[in-house]
Amino acid sequence: MSSTAPEGGTRPSAGPNDPAPATAHPGARHERVVAVVVTYNREQLLAQCLDALAAQERRPDAVVVIDNASTDHSGRVADEHPLDADVVHLHRNVGGAGGFAAGIARALMRHDADWVWVMDDDTVPRPGALAALLEALALSPVRLSVLSSRAVWTDGRDHPMNTQRTRFGASAREKRDAARAGGRPIRTASYVSALLNGQDVRRLGLPNADYFIWSDDFEHTGRLLRHGRGLQVPASIVEHRTVLFANAQTSPGSRFYYDVRNRLWALLRTDSFTPLEKVLHGGRTALGWLGVLARHRGDVAGVGLRGLLAALRRGPRPSAAVLSADGEAAADVRAIERAAGR
Repeated sequence: MSSTAPEGGTRPSAGPNDPAPATAHPGARHERVVAVVVTYNREQLLAQCLDALAAQERRPDAVVVIDNASTDHSGRVADEHPLDADVVHLHRNVGGAGGFAAGIARALMRHDADWVWVMDDDTVPRPGALAALLEALALSPVRLSVLSSRAVWTDGRDHPMNTQRTRFGASAREKRDAARAGGRPIRTASYVSALLNGQDVRRLGLPNADYFIWSDDFEHTGRLLRHGRGLQVPASIVEHRTVLFANAQTSPGSRFYYDVRNRLWALLRTDSFTPLEKVLHGGRTALGWLGVLARHRGDVAGVGLRGLLAALRRGPRPSAAVLSADGEAAADVRAIERAAGR
């Protein structure tokens, strides 16, 4: 059954534009980590994910599962798992973006998380995954905002869907600092497995629920890392158990709508990236879309055009409005967003 946690949403925070303090985390191994898993109709994979969380060498202090109105037994799997997660059964499927907005807000408001470890329901962390993230956090000579794991497929190959580039323009000192902590500097991270600094989320806000799927993690970690430091930790390994060894654009189908709309939202309607970064990301994204159109021709051209028009017509709705069918989740999200000035 769902666990009941104390309220913890009154922690003071700095203003949304204040710089993060430049201190490291010597007590990182002892800070409160809350894992957030978003699930939709993947009961078998969810069970494997929760089994893996229970088997961590350093277990999370609490686990929140957001059941995105699943029509299979995913909600029951979460309720009955011995991990005793705090399970939230949403009344409407709000996608990964809405699920993560609700889950991260709950981790902060009701579990007083110092760090939030987010992952999909098809993520299966290996036993040392969380311990390696916290070890890197403790070893870092600088304050970190986001740490991410190395995501591999079931055969151990690096998963192409979760490839992370070294931060463009990272200085030699940034690279040395990252190396001292056993990683490399990054500019964005995938929510297949990312450890988020709770203070920074309180200061800068949650992922936007209206993205539904795709690019919500790109925009949100981009926002957290515009003035913060991020680290990819190769020693922290998770298996991303997708059906195919492929990236998101291999066969996008109707989801191409969200790829186009959300990437344009992130690049045109936010300040998560510098002007130069917007140009670089935009160019790389456009080349990727051309490749999709070349491979699939008319199958996705209309879908992409609808995404383009949607992005130009309006920006994303407030996350609390997207979650309005679930009053408690909407209230948690609204409280975090209001404190962040969003």
